[in-house]
Amino acid sequence: PSSKGQAMKAARSQAQGNNLKAKRKIHTRVQWHRPHTLRLARSPEYPRKSAPSKPRLNMFKVLKAPLTTESAMQKIEDHNTLVFLVDPRANKSMIKSAMKKLYEVNTVKINTLIRPDGQKKAYVRLTQDHDALDVANNIGII
Repeated sequence: PSSKGQAMKAARSQAQGNNLKAKRKIHTRVQWHRPHTLRLARSPEYPRKSAPSKPRLNMFKVLKAPLTTESAMQKIEDHNTLVFLVDPRANKSMIKSAMKKLYEVNTVKINTLIRPDGQKKAYVRLTQDHDALDVANNIGII
């Protein structure tokens, strides 16, 4: 490199100034969050489950057996209510749909309790257009 070329380069850099200092970003908030980065959707190489799991309870597993005690019979006669032992994992909507599918009856409301022996008991109150005595006869309680 010639000395004249070096001199011209030095003069140019002198005129432009030394721009080595980077400008700092002014933060206007106290909090600082990491920037949002690209999140790609998963595209697995193979399914993590070999087959979808079957439902644990169907309508036949929900209702175990009708209760035929004296108090249950009194409920049938006086309050249009059937009493069943049901699966402890069943909820009221499952019991309602099982009653509709198995016995073709509509329910007003369902009360449940868990007995001291660990079994769940359901009091199923039927609508006015269904008679609990007739349904009990069809089931074979009476």
